[in-house]
Amino acid sequence: MFGLEALDLARIQFAFTISFHILFPAITIGLASYLVVLEGLWLKTHNDTYRDLYHFWSKIFAVNFGMGVVSGLVMAYQFGTNWSRFSDFAGSVTGPLLTYEVLTAFFLEAGFLGVMLFGWNKVGRKLHFFSTVMVAIGTLISTFWILASNSWMQTPQGYEIVNGQVIPVDWLAIIFNPSFPYRLMHMATAAFVATAFFVGSSAAWHLLRGKDNPAIRTMLSMAMWMALIVAPIQAVIGDFHGLNTLKHQPAKIAAIEGHWENHGDEATPLILFGWPDMKAEKTRFAVEIPYLGSLILTHSLDKQVPALKEFPPEDRPNSTIVFWSFRIMVGLGMLMIFTGLWSLWLRKRDKLYTSRPFLYLALWMGPSGLIAILAGWFTTEIGRQPWVVYGLMRTADASSGHSFVQMSITLIMFVVVYFALFGAGLGYMMRLVRKGPKIDEGKETNEGGPGQQRTPARPLSAADDDNGEGEHSRSLNKEI
Repeated sequence: MFGLEALDLARIQFAFTISFHILFPAITIGLASYLVVLEGLWLKTHNDTYRDLYHFWSKIFAVNFGMGVVSGLVMAYQFGTNWSRFSDFAGSVTGPLLTYEVLTAFFLEAGFLGVMLFGWNKVGRKLHFFSTVMVAIGTLISTFWILASNSWMQTPQGYEIVNGQVIPVDWLAIIFNPSFPYRLMHMATAAFVATAFFVGSSAAWHLLRGKDNPAIRTMLSMAMWMALIVAPIQAVIGDFHGLNTLKHQPAKIAAIEGHWENHGDEATPLILFGWPDMKAEKTRFAVEIPYLGSLILTHSLDKQVPALKEFPPEDRPNSTIVFWSFRIMVGLGMLMIFTGLWSLWLRKRDKLYTSRPFLYLALWMGPSGLIAILAGWFTTEIGRQPWVVYGLMRTADASSGHSFVQMSITLIMFVVVYFALFGAGLGYMMRLVRKGPKIDEGKETNEGGPGQQRTPARPLSAADDDNGEGEHSRSLNKEI
């Protein structure tokens, strides 16, 4: 079917499940830190706007966290079902790293998540804030271990191969492998940027519909400050990451650039657009800027970038895909920086909350961070091919060897179940976003102290919405 083999379907299945999964941790990481900031500001200023925003976004966090856990478990099982040879070869490294993630990050999050979501009126303010901080730290620790495992697969070190299996000999070298610091910073920053645009888009949607209140304005203001500051930082981190990749995975850089061969001592041009043809071994319709490829990738005007023809055909990544996935990521990043700068210009003119063209841009930029994360992830993972552990094990040697029919059936089942299950979850989450933060104007509140009202015990009560069932229903929602 379409020229695909069982190995291709196994790769597509893993790509499909991880594409769903990575969206949820990204928003979880960003929202957890955002909630820490909101609660901290409320404790410091006693401004109820921050408290109302905390309650609002904690509901969305709860739904997102749940979907992230479920999708992560399914993805992890594939290492044993579809990629058992990889697990047998490198499991002594990747297994402990994922175990450390569970023992440190997941247990920390699970231990304090209940207090964070349901303890607002049951514990003291300091303990509740501490719980929120612990959950946020847990998400970052989780990122640390996951990226350590993935980075080792990209730039392995600290091991020996004995009887066809990887044996760890230096755990510090394994964890802090050459690409790890760059990938960790790049991913964590991407999560913060993606969350900022998600929050900003939500605020823009409400402002365009005429719902203008201090909470909505605070959402947009905080999101745009984050975009203004962090998006340019992400570009700088990306540059350092690119230099690291050039050193350790030059074939990936050549594929990203669609660069097939060097000519004499000429500097490498930057191909803005084109269509890399893997069979013809050239990039068709190339639009080039002389010298710029060398300047960006080597920070000089005379050094050359490695070309694809310098590598055997069987060791070349698919340039057609990574060439465009990289440009989607970079293009969205430039739009993010532009949005942040425009917000600053409007803020100085007191038009940030009233400029409809800007609000429409902020609205449509809502999913930009998540799309950029997916594009970057495709660039990283497809650019590593044909290796599952770079230079050590090929992807073709890592699969479990299931038949084409088996992989076809399971892939179809994954697609149907994922779209049904997570489609419903995303729909519910967006329904909560459309409702917006609930404001109790002119009412006295006793939020944050030791328990004063009933808190619902059902886990999904953290995401309850107001169905107009009287004062008791509204009170329950306000407490969460």
